[in-house]
Amino acid sequence: MSALPYSLIRPLLFAVDAETVHDRTMDLLAATQHTVWRQLYSQARVNDPLSLCGLHFPNRIGLAAGLDKNARCIDAWQAMGFGFVEVGTVTPVGQPGNPQPRMFRLPQAQALINRLGFNNQGLPSFLSNVKRARFRQLSELPMLVGLNIGKNAATPIENANDDYLTCLDAVYPYADYVTVNISSPNTKNLRQLQTDEAFTSLLQVLQERRRQLTDLHQKHVPVFVKIAPDLDDSQLAALCATLRAVCMKGDEVRDQAWGVIATNTTLSREAVQGLQHCAEAGGLSGAPVRQASNHVIRHLRRELGAAFPIIGVGGVMTPADAVEKIQAGADLVQIYTGLIYAGPSLINQSALAIKQHTG
Repeated sequence: MSALPYSLIRPLLFAVDAETVHDRTMDLLAATQHTVWRQLYSQARVNDPLSLCGLHFPNRIGLAAGLDKNARCIDAWQAMGFGFVEVGTVTPVGQPGNPQPRMFRLPQAQALINRLGFNNQGLPSFLSNVKRARFRQLSELPMLVGLNIGKNAATPIENANDDYLTCLDAVYPYADYVTVNISSPNTKNLRQLQTDEAFTSLLQVLQERRRQLTDLHQKHVPVFVKIAPDLDDSQLAALCATLRAVCMKGDEVRDQAWGVIATNTTLSREAVQGLQHCAEAGGLSGAPVRQASNHVIRHLRRELGAAFPIIGVGGVMTPADAVEKIQAGADLVQIYTGLIYAGPSLINQSALAIKQHTG
């Protein structure tokens, strides 16, 4: 059990600007993860293994991308009991992201709005941090690490595939899985990559490059595609048709190589009207995204069948919310905003709730 009473320190954290607290927290975790001070947030991991995409997950609860953009705190996340962690989004070249302020809390709705814009230090620094992590030596069944990749803001959308291939080449040897982020609302035109022609082109080039990298490195690394919660049913149907055509052979996923992460943040403000910061531009995360995320998960499961890997994320604020993702059709569940509001205890509580539900 963590020695840190999060309920006591949260009011202090919430009294400070959201991005400042985020940055200082990353600094603290990075500084303590290999010291005795990691006991402040360490807790025994719930054992609930699952095999998916040819990978073996220690349990079904993961950290969503965006919290640890530069992969600085991987060993700290393992200490908290995650079954898997996704770091990034990383772009080929480091970039500052959008102007500050760019992160806002909406406590009444248990939500965040961010317009960070893929701020990160770039591939060399990111990979240096990944390679420095010790998590694989610290456990007989270490958590898995997904590396989340994106395009630079300065790259024209018609050249986006080049950025994704550059990142895939670089991260492939060090990833358990790779996530292709085409759904952040904070990079101009990025969500256009979810449209039919662009999505088909991206999947095809990724599939060919992944085959080459598998042969080169003699390593199996599946690719997950992260999609938005704002797609309507016709857009979801078209997306699923493309996934079936490119990524499936009959009812099976080609080479156990593909999956979907549903979902990213939303542009909708329907659930937060009238609240302070509700009109800020950016992606809304937390409790207001839960129902939209679950709708997308259910649609994907219905269209893609029982075998297609789905990671559910969006609005997991309680263990019951995590179970609801599984009931909707997700195989695994990620948290982010829930960790900010509930603290590290949400990790094990959610993993245990899923274990009891599925067991």
